[in-house]
Amino acid sequence: MFQPNMFDSHHHLLEMGHKTPENDLDIIRDDEYESKSGTDIMEAPSGDDQDPNQRPKKKRYHRHTQHQIQEMEAFFNECPHPDDKQRKELGRRLGLEPLQVKFWFQNKRTQMKAQHERHDNSQLRAENEKLRSDNIRYKEALNNATCPNCGGPAAIGEMSFDEQHLRIENARLREEIDRISGIAAKCVGKSMLPYPDLPTRSLDLGVGSFVPPTGEIYSASDLLRSVSGPTEAEKPVIIELAVAAMEELMRLAQSGEPLWVQGHDGPSEMLSEEEYVKTFPRGIGPKPLGMKSEASRESTVVIMNHINLVEILMDVNQWSNLFSSIVSRAATVEVLSTGVAGNYNGALQVMTAEFQVPSPLVPTRENYFVRYCKQHADGSWAVVDVSLDNLRSASVPKYRRRPSGCLIQELPNGYSKVSWVEHVEVVDDRTVHSIYKPLVNSGHAFGAKRWVTTLDRQCERIASVMANNISAGELGVISSPEGRKSMLKLAERMVMSFCNGVGASKSHTWTTLSGSGVDEVRVMTRKSMDDPGRPPGIVLSAATSFWLPVAPKRVFDFLRDENSRSEWDILSNGGLVQEMAHIANGRDPGNAVSLLRVNSANSSQSNMLILQESSSDSTGSYVIYAPVDIDAMNVVLNGGDPDYVALLPSGFAILPDGNPDVGSRGSLLTVAFQILVDSVPTAKLSLGSVATVNSLIKCTVARIKSAVLCDV
Repeated sequence: MFQPNMFDSHHHLLEMGHKTPENDLDIIRDDEYESKSGTDIMEAPSGDDQDPNQRPKKKRYHRHTQHQIQEMEAFFNECPHPDDKQRKELGRRLGLEPLQVKFWFQNKRTQMKAQHERHDNSQLRAENEKLRSDNIRYKEALNNATCPNCGGPAAIGEMSFDEQHLRIENARLREEIDRISGIAAKCVGKSMLPYPDLPTRSLDLGVGSFVPPTGEIYSASDLLRSVSGPTEAEKPVIIELAVAAMEELMRLAQSGEPLWVQGHDGPSEMLSEEEYVKTFPRGIGPKPLGMKSEASRESTVVIMNHINLVEILMDVNQWSNLFSSIVSRAATVEVLSTGVAGNYNGALQVMTAEFQVPSPLVPTRENYFVRYCKQHADGSWAVVDVSLDNLRSASVPKYRRRPSGCLIQELPNGYSKVSWVEHVEVVDDRTVHSIYKPLVNSGHAFGAKRWVTTLDRQCERIASVMANNISAGELGVISSPEGRKSMLKLAERMVMSFCNGVGASKSHTWTTLSGSGVDEVRVMTRKSMDDPGRPPGIVLSAATSFWLPVAPKRVFDFLRDENSRSEWDILSNGGLVQEMAHIANGRDPGNAVSLLRVNSANSSQSNMLILQESSSDSTGSYVIYAPVDIDAMNVVLNGGDPDYVALLPSGFAILPDGNPDVGSRGSLLTVAFQILVDSVPTAKLSLGSVATVNSLIKCTVARIKSAVLCDV
């Protein structure tokens, strides 16, 4: 039940009113780290029902009704990996427990995988027999070959080393393309068109080189909403492009000079465009006029098993959740291949994604691309993305990715070395706000370093969730594994909700307020209904970004410290803020999830709790918080389900104001609030509510500037 004191700290400042309904912004749930369960569906007495003096009763198998099986089969065809919410809804509709639904889907996936593997094994045996007979036949033909001129034994002519190398490389690439084509045909359930024999064909998909036969042209602004799956005619081109992209990524990840040269403004490397064109004459075509290149490469060692990392990258939900600060929206359009041998080797997916900077002042970048995963002979894995925009539009795209992605190498003790390459071409966007132009123009706003540092930080966070050897000696440390996991899962949802709501995604409708006294204050409204993770009613979001002549670390330390919170948090009313519990989730001491209590003189806020997560790396920092109900948090700390705790996250995103490799003169600070202005979802927004939120954000910004600039 929603408790009034939970959001009174925000709500008491606002006048009740009405608004024009807007579209909901979905909160993505994170369910990716479930452990694998058994394949049998059983029921057994719970621990509370068993007599300790009796031998355990034999587990009895549960047989589903024909109706239940038909319903779950139909759901499986649409969604083989339902999340918690879907399982609960399906179980409620069919009269089953969510755990029974979960086990049924796991069994079904195991059954389907076994069927695919049996079919693949049969196919491979047949292909091996055919290749063996062909090999014997070719050897006999070669031994019996005669010269057409003299009739004597034929001599194999010598060829140059380069020609021989090219022929071998050509044959290998052709073999890989044919293999993926066969896998793709089996996975989509259709026969692929025979791969065209094009010995001199390049992979040039330059501007306007391909228009669908129907003449469909897709607007860039509608990319994520209107894009459809590839046609049969496009699939061989996509496969060929993916194979070539993998080759290019491997060379980009492993090559040194002269392809990569030392940067002029720090330790980062720069891609030599002249050398790149010489080395890779094919690809997606020449760089269109008016576009600039951004290319970067970064490596790090992360605390994650290489197999788990591949699984996350190849699951669109896990991938977008892990990189929620970079990926605002993502979807898999079509799976052309699921891979072979029970893993993602050879997996091929057509996808769309929208990439963001955490500020409404920087436009997002949309992309339509293919993702290809491959395990190489040395045991390393690689995942590559390459744009397919030119397959669908005759107009010049605003953004396209040349082969980009990562090479993953296994290290001892569950660690992995990740080498990330990000190579894109983008039109200089004049709608980027002036204070963000240095960061965007440097290539670091969307570059490899941001991907790698975000991955490293998130892997540390996941390791914290899995930790079981936490000492209870330190005050405030949550030592219970169940309580830690529930609290971290709740904080993760809070962070994703904040990141998904603060950017300039095209799914948002921001309105700029005039006469606010603060540059570019933007607001939008959303209607919340039937979402247990968000209070019902009308939610008003407000955000602004501004520059501070203070280093990002100084701003981060000030905002995350509970002792200085009263200096900027108007809603605490000057009350003492005390940390009740915390969970460290990274090497940096500032990376933590905390539970704070505000001891305010205001009776309506006397027992308000605040859930806060702070995280920092060299490319950006976040301090995100939300008021929470004290009874709900007690359930979470005891290991209860955090999905039903209502949250409205607010907080801060702190970015360097330029190239982070050379140090920043200042910080780019985004302040964002989410406030429940009316608990009735059908209500309309009043102008008084907007004015109050505008005043709240103005005062908060003024207080932050006053506090952090006093030491400058």
